[in-house]
Amino acid sequence: MFNFLLPSRIYLLIEKTLKFINSVFFPILLIGLTFALVISPPDYIQGDSVRIMYLHVPSAWIGLACFASMAFLSILNFIFKTKNFFLINKSLAPIGLLFTCLAIITGSLWGKPTWGAFWVWDARLTSMMVLMFFYFFLILSFKFIKDQDKLVKVSSLITILGSINLPIIKFSVDWWTTLHQPASISLGKSSKIDPSMLYPLILMLLVFLLFSALIFLMKYKTEIIRIKKKRIKSL
Repeated sequence: MFNFLLPSRIYLLIEKTLKFINSVFFPILLIGLTFALVISPPDYIQGDSVRIMYLHVPSAWIGLACFASMAFLSILNFIFKTKNFFLINKSLAPIGLLFTCLAIITGSLWGKPTWGAFWVWDARLTSMMVLMFFYFFLILSFKFIKDQDKLVKVSSLITILGSINLPIIKFSVDWWTTLHQPASISLGKSSKIDPSMLYPLILMLLVFLLFSALIFLMKYKTEIIRIKKKRIKSL
């Protein structure tokens, strides 16, 4: 059923995709930074500190999306026992950790001029920190558990258990009184962000997605090569 996802079949596709991303990444990066840092206006209350949003929001979205994807693939792995899902998760985990940490750091930098403090035990901040620890536990399991079958089970359990935290992060601003404002962008609803700030935000999200894809494909390609080397040595 999932033969088309076999690493050996998508290796060439990875090479072509990497070349394409490399060809478009830097022009889109320059355009995104120009809109975010120059063209977009300062906020009438927060001033230029609002520009941190163009790093903070895409980072948080990608951190959440990576973990959600990993949890979904872990469930599929339990059902179909497909090794490739594990390889995808192993390649996604460092990306998710990177952007989750970046979201927390930029959130703290944004919080200082906005809230007057780098850190408060806000529900969303705390739940994002919990997500960061789940990423740490997951990556540590990849590093220290040598038995492959045990590693697949442990890493899958970590991601499935950690997925419980995702709706807490998403709805924390609705369930509790927090310093974070409610979501300004929701599916099926009109955006509360002015287009002069929304379009740069979308551009920076595209930049971050391309960067994530670049890291993922290079990491995934490395995992494929490692598997091939192990097979050659075992012959």
